[in-house]
Amino acid sequence: MSLARFEIFSKVVELDSFTKAAEKLNMTQSAVSHAVAGLESEWGITLLIRDRKKGLMLTEVGQKTLIHIREILNQLEKIKQEVSFASNLEAGTIRIGSFASATSCILPKIISKFHKKHPNIEFTFFEGTYAEIIEWFETGVIDIGIVVQQNMNTNLNVLPLIKDKMVVAFPEGHRFQGEITIDIQDLQEEPFIMPKGVYRTHVDEIFSQANIKPLIRFEVQDCATIASMVQEGLGITIGPELFLKDQPKIKLGNLKQLNWRSVALAYPSLQSVSPAVQAFLTVAQDLFTTENESCSN
Repeated sequence: MSLARFEIFSKVVELDSFTKAAEKLNMTQSAVSHAVAGLESEWGITLLIRDRKKGLMLTEVGQKTLIHIREILNQLEKIKQEVSFASNLEAGTIRIGSFASATSCILPKIISKFHKKHPNIEFTFFEGTYAEIIEWFETGVIDIGIVVQQNMNTNLNVLPLIKDKMVVAFPEGHRFQGEITIDIQDLQEEPFIMPKGVYRTHVDEIFSQANIKPLIRFEVQDCATIASMVQEGLGITIGPELFLKDQPKIKLGNLKQLNWRSVALAYPSLQSVSPAVQAFLTVAQDLFTTENESCSN
């Protein structure tokens, strides 16, 4: 048993491929396969099942073992960072989970400021749904995640970043253009594009509070596809201003019934995270405290 085998096994599962893991680790595919096989042989168990149709699948014991392996690797990473920070030779990796709009609109600001202070720290990014981000915390895939507080029911700590307003998006020339505010009741007869993704619960909540049902024409998973469909006049939608404000050729309107989602950084605890993650949290807090104060003045 060796830490190298742990790292190889974890990377194979993370990338769902022996080939991709070999490329990432600068190893041959046969060496990666041999390392995983050696771990299985040493323990006398099967960790991975290789299926031609379904690809790589973890066995039940493989799933349980992976959690502990990642815990060991995470602890080793923290030790390395503690030593590096103590000797003023910062090194290490921060693994961040995020959803699409936060990845494009929030993370670049934090990373840009962080990189100026800590240029040797690397990042690995995972993008998914709210539920996936919480699951990645539980399985040890990520160190820190951008979440929406309303959707959280965990023991994670949070650092609030921004309040993201839910707005109405419509094409150029629509009857809503020029309106100061839009009443949710006015959306009843409009062809509606309903998101199936990360902010569906917010949209459902808005209509539920108004006790009306939207005239759903399409249900779409991808946020960019929703914006394109609105642009082409296929319907209107409700979504987060953080994402929609940067989409070309669509117009936004404020709802009379204001609704917000609170976006935050989540982490296990300050005592359990690495020095690099602690530094990242400090930078994020300083950045968004300053921005929020500027907005309120």
